[in-house]
Amino acid sequence: MSTTATTRPPLVTPQFVLLGSAALAYFLADGLLVPAVPRYVAGPLTGGNIAVGLVVGAFSLSALVLRPWSGRLVDRHGRILAMAVGGALFAGSVAAYGSAGSVEALAALRLLTGVGDAFFFVGALTAMTDLAPAERRGEAISLFSLSLYVGLALGPPLGELLFSRAGSTTVWLVAAGSALVAVLLALRVGETRAPTDAADGGVVRLVPRAAVVPALLLLALVWGMAGFLAFVPLYALDLGLPGAGVLLFGFAGIVVVIRSAGARVPDRLGAARSVRIALLCCTTGLVLMGGWRSTPGLVAGTAVLGVGIALGTPAIMMLALERAPAGERGAVMGTVSMSIDLATGLGPAGFGLVAAATDRGTGFLAAALVAAAGLALAARGGRAPLTKPA
Repeated sequence: MSTTATTRPPLVTPQFVLLGSAALAYFLADGLLVPAVPRYVAGPLTGGNIAVGLVVGAFSLSALVLRPWSGRLVDRHGRILAMAVGGALFAGSVAAYGSAGSVEALAALRLLTGVGDAFFFVGALTAMTDLAPAERRGEAISLFSLSLYVGLALGPPLGELLFSRAGSTTVWLVAAGSALVAVLLALRVGETRAPTDAADGGVVRLVPRAAVVPALLLLALVWGMAGFLAFVPLYALDLGLPGAGVLLFGFAGIVVVIRSAGARVPDRLGAARSVRIALLCCTTGLVLMGGWRSTPGLVAGTAVLGVGIALGTPAIMMLALERAPAGERGAVMGTVSMSIDLATGLGPAGFGLVAAATDRGTGFLAAALVAAAGLALAARGGRAPLTKPA
């Protein structure tokens, strides 16, 4: 019997579990706000649809802009400091939501919440890569991402319940408390950056060269998913289905199963091959949805897209880390993760423009072109020599 399995370096250490718990507490806090903020704007603040969009979007705007800067903070001053500062900013700004007497005031606080998110998320993601052995990074990213999925699965229904039963102030305080728990857990993790990994104080690259291709690949991967999540509820109705709840549950289930039971797959296949398979699955899934305009086509496309998303994000992060010097891990993670924010905003907008000019099925086909462009880039980049791994 091979001894490879018994000689693999450990991954799920007490530090890793603490870090995952901190991330879970943070994403639970984030999830609590998902239903509560729009209801607060439309209710007590008497805002309309534009106001809701402004307040909800303010968070993503500041998080997007600050991610590369937070990466530099993480590299120069440590991962845990960024998590602590980010979690404290998140908690403090959310606790103050109840004092916002206008849409403008709440939007300003949401900008501050987004700043906190940028610091905490990039710090946590980079700390996770520090703790993961190089040969188990794909597994680590897959397992770590489950904290996000669980937090954003449990948070919204709990936030809805608290808002309806106890009011908005309770939601803000519970969310702030959960974020503070995340800070306390992060402090117990301790600094994960090795002294030799600190940024050298030379020329600071806001967008490291090693992050550019992985960022574009992640943009292509998430673009179609963002459009799918925004428009599949309506597309399901177009096809005569009563709704998309079962489809969305199945999509999430595929991602969770592969990220947990199949967490080692990206490590075994290798980053470059996993990225190509993931983007091929995303392209195929979107083509099935838009080209085979029927219930079987939508079901099959959803399943194939789910496989691509499950494999793609860990593999692209692995690819970025293979190319990144140790002293630029934070900047690389900040830049690459920024693509998620871009795709989440641009994907549905692009889908909507195409659907308005044609129909929703064609919107899926247009999204498939973006994924196919990513696949072409991955195929070309897979033959290019990598820089020396960190």
